[in-house]
Amino acid sequence: MDRLHSMRVFARVIDEGSFARAAREMNLSAAVVTRLVADLEEHLGARLINRTTRRLALTDTGELYLERVRQILSEVDEAEAQASAATSDPRGHLRVLVPPAFAVHQLAKHLPRFREAYPLVTLELSVPGVVETVDENHDVTIITSTRQVLDGDFIARRLAQSEVVMCAAPAYLDAKGRPTHPNELLGHEAMIPTFTREATFHRYFPSSTPDDDEVTIIPHRPALSTIHIDTMYAGALAGLGVAPLPSYVVEDALLENALERVLPEWYLLTTTIYAAMPTRKYVPARTRAFIDFLIATFGGEEKDPWLAAAGCGVRQ
Repeated sequence: MDRLHSMRVFARVIDEGSFARAAREMNLSAAVVTRLVADLEEHLGARLINRTTRRLALTDTGELYLERVRQILSEVDEAEAQASAATSDPRGHLRVLVPPAFAVHQLAKHLPRFREAYPLVTLELSVPGVVETVDENHDVTIITSTRQVLDGDFIARRLAQSEVVMCAAPAYLDAKGRPTHPNELLGHEAMIPTFTREATFHRYFPSSTPDDDEVTIIPHRPALSTIHIDTMYAGALAGLGVAPLPSYVVEDALLENALERVLPEWYLLTTTIYAAMPTRKYVPARTRAFIDFLIATFGGEEKDPWLAAAGCGVRQ
């Protein structure tokens, strides 16, 4: 038995809360994961996990063992990182946590260039959902945040800013009209995230009526409510209505005229996208290479590169 590998599997099972999810994340079969944990328990002569049909729970022995396992794995990773940092040729396995929409619409299309530049680096992408802070189990975490400064025990590098703007299919706008003020959206089919029932619009440049530079509307009966960005994106493409979408999602659709920006003098909010990693003494060359690649690709500046690329108005 490869005890170190079994330790990693055991820790991943607890992190994922499921043998099946751990198997998918580690690209193993569920049977192999189950067997490795069972072999580990047999080797130790102690039960580590109480299994029920609904959940997993650590035994008292399992809790103590997991604490030491995490320390051991951390020290092994540090040792590997130290050795890797000494080589000028990035290589090895890189685990990246990234929001799904950013992975689909931005990261994936740039990865061939990274692969060509660093053929000895293998990437494992985890795309579970909203990412708000660093995950210690990943080498790099891509975070989207409305905060200018992130707090936490990690190192974060800014990749770019992304504005959330309103978009709709040209055919929908031809049929329903093109609103010129946020209040006119109340007469349109709208899509909104499930975590909010209102939308506050900000004007790029001050108007002659300062009270009109910020407008909050509450759609009466939204056509669609969802937290899933790509579902709103697909709905907008299909002509379901007007949707608030991050610029990094709609860049290509705007360039191809599959979507049209609505209310170009207004924006909803600005998010900053960071590449972050846990604070560690030694950073592998592969991690540094990947973060440097992301910064070079997206600019690393306090501005939105996607609206600019699509020829849309952005703040000066």
